[in-house]
Amino acid sequence: MTEMVHGAVPVRTVDPILPRWWRTIDVWSMSCILLLFAIGLLLGLAASPPLAARNGLDPFYYVSRQAFFGILSLGVMFGVSMMTPQLVRRLAVLGFLGAFVALALLPVFGTDFGKGAVRWYSFGFASVQPSEFLKPGFVVVAAWFMAAGLEPSGPPGRLWSFALAVTIVLFLALQPDFGQAALVLFSWGVMYFVGGAPMFLLLGLAGAVAAAGTLAYNSSEHFARRIDGFLSAEVDPTTQLGYATNAIREGGFFGVGVGEGQVKWSLPDAHTDFIIAVAAEEYGLVCVLVIIMLYATITVRSLMRLMKERDIFIRLAGTGLACAFGVQAIINMGVAVRLLPAKGMTLPFVSYGGSSVIASGIALGMLLAFTRTRPQGGIGDILLRRGR
Repeated sequence: MTEMVHGAVPVRTVDPILPRWWRTIDVWSMSCILLLFAIGLLLGLAASPPLAARNGLDPFYYVSRQAFFGILSLGVMFGVSMMTPQLVRRLAVLGFLGAFVALALLPVFGTDFGKGAVRWYSFGFASVQPSEFLKPGFVVVAAWFMAAGLEPSGPPGRLWSFALAVTIVLFLALQPDFGQAALVLFSWGVMYFVGGAPMFLLLGLAGAVAAAGTLAYNSSEHFARRIDGFLSAEVDPTTQLGYATNAIREGGFFGVGVGEGQVKWSLPDAHTDFIIAVAAEEYGLVCVLVIIMLYATITVRSLMRLMKERDIFIRLAGTGLACAFGVQAIINMGVAVRLLPAKGMTLPFVSYGGSSVIASGIALGMLLAFTRTRPQGGIGDILLRRGR
């Protein structure tokens, strides 16, 4: 009777989150990420047993820890990728604030583990590197500032983001961690360029970076030693770079065979910073090219999807995350083949390390969330909304 008088009540159907997430996610990029994780476990099986033997641990101790951190990271990545861009931004702000405070307190409570750079908090059973978690948060916060500055009567967002980047770089330089500092500046520069920066400002920034590098070379023994080693005509065969270079040369096209590599017995960082040398020695150039292709696919596909995005915040944040991810991989592999000075930077999702793997999962989850397919609306709608 009620329906006869008032009409049928419309039934509101809600699209379940998992089917909607699967239809809108970049499946190709997600598949490449999963392959990188599998390759990281495979290389961990090859690189970490010698380290475990030296430390009197079970042969697969580091592999099992890598698997645990990797599964945790994938869970975080999937969870973040299901969020809306607004929720990602809110969580990124909170995460950035926590990581920034932790970074500022490193000189007081941090440790260097005998490596000459205070970058970690040691908790006995595990260690945390705040700079790894700071990067994705910084990219999102800086993109938010820049996007707000492009709005009519908006704040000076570009200036705020630049001041924030310089502050972080100064804290990182005090550790010292010039590799992460360079990556932060690069991320900011890419977003600034995509946001419409004048070319002369970018050239001025490049000049300032060169001047800062010269100052660091003259004032930091740690920095000067790495630059001198990079510029040296000959490589000391007993250094990490020497071992890595020889391993890559010995691997050839198809490698010396699974388990037959020798560099893992000599390199203390074979499972972290120089994991690509283990891959090149045991599996050859073919394996290295596959790894490069996976990183390139994730980066290029993400940038192509972001080109269609009309929300300036999403476009800036996604571009910063994608470029930082790709460039970190280039830096790690470039160091191993002596194209770049030693940086102490991990290979995302492949190198061993809880902080690195989990932070990479957070960053890639954000990137997948920003590159999900969503209705863009007409350009007239955007102009009308800005004109209100």
